[in-house]
Amino acid sequence: MKKKENISIDNVDRKILQCLQQDASLTIKEIAEKVHLSPTPCWKRIQRMEKNGIIRARVALLDPEKVDANVTVFIAIKTDQHNTAWSEKFAFEMSSIPEIMEVYRMSGEVDYLLRVAVSDIAAFDALYKTIIDRIDLSNVTSSFAIEQMKYTTALPI
Repeated sequence: MKKKENISIDNVDRKILQCLQQDASLTIKEIAEKVHLSPTPCWKRIQRMEKNGIIRARVALLDPEKVDANVTVFIAIKTDQHNTAWSEKFAFEMSSIPEIMEVYRMSGEVDYLLRVAVSDIAAFDALYKTIIDRIDLSNVTSSFAIEQMKYTTALPI
């Protein structure tokens, strides 16, 4: 088994990460100025954090309303299948459906929790039918988000 490398980050790295979480389109020069470094050492730190997997990706965050994906639904799934083959099939099937934004295996009463983004109730109904056609489930409960009170992709660092 490969030993997981312990990667430490210092306060300057944290400041760089905060800048990137706020706006990944900043230039190296702009980030360097904000964290009080010259561009080359700043660039090297970013490269190291990308290489070590601290920075997984740089993405654009879209406005759900403007791309017609403004209905958020949380789907709680229970199953009586607790084996590797079923779990792998479930993970594969869920990852292949673009409306499913997040999937979590849970402790407690619910086995899996999904966050999905759809355009409307009809789109959700089609998604629901897709899910139940692809995989055996013992119980599916859906809750529609009425209001988003907080949303962030920034991790607390």
